[in-house]
Amino acid sequence: MSAVGAAAPYLHHPGDGYAGRLSFLGAQLPPQVAAMPRLLADLDRGTFRKLLKLVVSSLQGEDCREAVQRLGAAADLPEERLGALLAGTHTLLQQALRLPAASLKPDAFKDQLQELCVPQDLVTDLASVVFGSQRRLLNSAAGQRGAWLPRVAGLRWRVDVAISTSALARSLQPSVLMQLQLSDGSAYRFEVPAAKFQELRYSVALVLKEMADLEKKCELKLQD
Repeated sequence: MSAVGAAAPYLHHPGDGYAGRLSFLGAQLPPQVAAMPRLLADLDRGTFRKLLKLVVSSLQGEDCREAVQRLGAAADLPEERLGALLAGTHTLLQQALRLPAASLKPDAFKDQLQELCVPQDLVTDLASVVFGSQRRLLNSAAGQRGAWLPRVAGLRWRVDVAISTSALARSLQPSVLMQLQLSDGSAYRFEVPAAKFQELRYSVALVLKEMADLEKKCELKLQD
């Protein structure tokens, strides 16, 4: 749907109630979401529910352009305002749904929307999408639409030793021969000196530990 994801520039406003702490919306409040409180101020709940239904359908991969036009005409909403509302709602839901369900609690989600001055009844409707029965369908649709890189399907390796017979010195040089089989059927072979393999092993272990620490830290802050 063309209106979703592209709000009118002049409707972007900073979130007056945004506290600046870690949020499911990120460290910097998206301008599409910052514009929502003022746009929702005099919008009746029935119209918002219809708009929310269109955004959910869009997240599931449906073409909602004609339905958006009908909603705009029925609710007498200017195209710019309707586009901004759709963009803000789409961004808000997308940001919330990208987090694992265990990382974002309903109370934290509602509290953060209330800090943004989103009306209470609309907060309830948004929470019903993020934490309700539609969550699994939305996650499945996102997975089907996502562009995934090939993953490692198989790994074979062996240690080889090269014998140097130079006039200066005799030495044994171990190396690791590796073959990666990817999920798209491609295969790659490469040779890694033992010293470089140890550096790679250490770097990967360090990155994994830092990722785990960061994820745990974010989960704790989102649950506060």
